Amino acid sequence: MREIIVELITAFLGSLGFALLFNTRGKHLWPASLGGLLSWGVYLLMGLVTQSDPLRYLVAAAALTVYAELLARRLRTPATVFLVAGTIPLIPGGSLYRTMECALRGDHAGFSRLGINTLLLAGAIAGGILLMMPLFHVNRNNMREP
Repeated sequence: MREIIVELITAFLGSLGFALLFNTRGKHLWPASLGGLLSWGVYLLMGLVTQSDPLRYLVAAAALTVYAELLARRLRTPATVFLVAGTIPLIPGGSLYRTMECALRGDHAGFSRLGINTLLLAGAIAGGILLMMPLFHVNRNNMREP
């Protein structure tokens, strides 16, 4: 349980750091940081349901997108403000590092295996975002028409 709390705090702080780096200020800073905690929390919760990392990343990115889109409407700001900072904990940096390490050692089998996994994780993040965004944009366009 302690590890989970540390991971969630780290996700929040990492998102906070990137939100500051991207010049997010005022009433947008804390919600943007909470997006990182939310995305990593969903990722961890999905671990109770499945051991498939790509599926966990997909659902976490989809949940983050819903959060970002709802906040964007409430705070009247682009969803990207919340989406970028909230995605930071999901970035597969460790997997990419291990992939490049295999490449530098000349381990072609490890490079291929880990490279495919890294691409799957990145694709799952993009897929989760792309899965949810059209739902909000189609709904918004239908609400504008008489």
